[in-house]
Amino acid sequence: MLFTKKSLTEDRFTGFRLLDELDPMRIPQGPGVFAILRPADFEPSFLSKSTAGTFKKKDPNLKREDRESEWIPDASVLYIGKASAGSQGNRGLRKQLQEFMDYGRGRPTVVWDARLIWQLRDALDLIVAWKELPASEVNAAEAAYHADFVAAFGRLPFANLVQARSKK
Repeated sequence: MLFTKKSLTEDRFTGFRLLDELDPMRIPQGPGVFAILRPADFEPSFLSKSTAGTFKKKDPNLKREDRESEWIPDASVLYIGKASAGSQGNRGLRKQLQEFMDYGRGRPTVVWDARLIWQLRDALDLIVAWKELPASEVNAAEAAYHADFVAAFGRLPFANLVQARSKK
C-alpha cells in the first residue's frame, strides 16, 4: 500500500474530513481503523507545548529533537489508529475520534499514542479518514497497516510511537 488518499480510498477508507470541520454525528458508530493524513501542501511547524491534555499526570510533550526526528517528509499518513467496540459494545469510531479531538483540546483522555499530532501548529488542518470493520478484525487490521507502513517507510507513521501487534 502507498498510504495516500487514493490508496486509502481504494482500500475502502471514507470520510476524509478536515479535523477542524469534523462533525461527530457524521462518523460511523461501529468499530474500525482510522488514519490521520496531511494535506499535500502541509509543512510541519512544531509547537513547544502541545495542545493535548495530560494522561495519568504525564506530560504529552516531546522534546523538539525527538518530535522532529519522527517526521517522515514523504509520508501523507501521520497516524493509524483503531476504534474497538469496547467491552460494553458501545465504543467505535465516533467515540474514539471524539476522544481524539477532546484530547487535542486539552482534555485528559486515553489517546496517548497520538499525542504528537497535537504538537503540530496546524493540527486542525489535518484530515481524518476511517474504515469500518467487524470488531473481530480491528486489532489485526491496525497491526497489518502498521507493518505495511513500516515496510514502505522503514518506521511507523509520525504520531504512532508504538507498533500494534495482532492480538490472539
